Amino acid sequence: MNDFIKYTIIPPAISSAGVYFFTTDSGLQYEVRFGRRQDNILHATIVFGVINEEFEGEEYVVTNKGEVYRVMNTIVDIVKMFMKEHPKIMTYEFTGIPKEGESEERDSKRSNLYKRYLPKIFDTGEWEFRFSGNSAIVVKKNRF
Repeated sequence: MNDFIKYTIIPPAISSAGVYFFTTDSGLQYEVRFGRRQDNILHATIVFGVINEEFEGEEYVVTNKGEVYRVMNTIVDIVKMFMKEHPKIMTYEFTGIPKEGESEERDSKRSNLYKRYLPKIFDTGEWEFRFSGNSAIVVKKNRF
């Protein structure tokens, strides 16, 4: 991706830490966190959102300050960085938390973003996408 359509990424000091940061032009600080399932260390859960104090209590909020495309392009690059460092991961899980007034049953705005951006991260020949409500699970096709 071109540098002009993403933000500068601050990777973790130790790649296994799985926490990346970046700051938008409007000063919003984002955190992208990769967690591992206790029952399956090859399953990574990805959460991201704004961590500025003004949004305290609303962990992983995403704002609409006209930066969504650059934010998502940056997240695409972060996931690709993580995948390069952790090639054995077989499953990635993204959950779109619905905003107030959005249904848990229907796709949230964030879920729709996942549907748009997941093919930019994962080669559709190698990975399968499964969508359910506000969640997207990406599974490697040829696991064994």
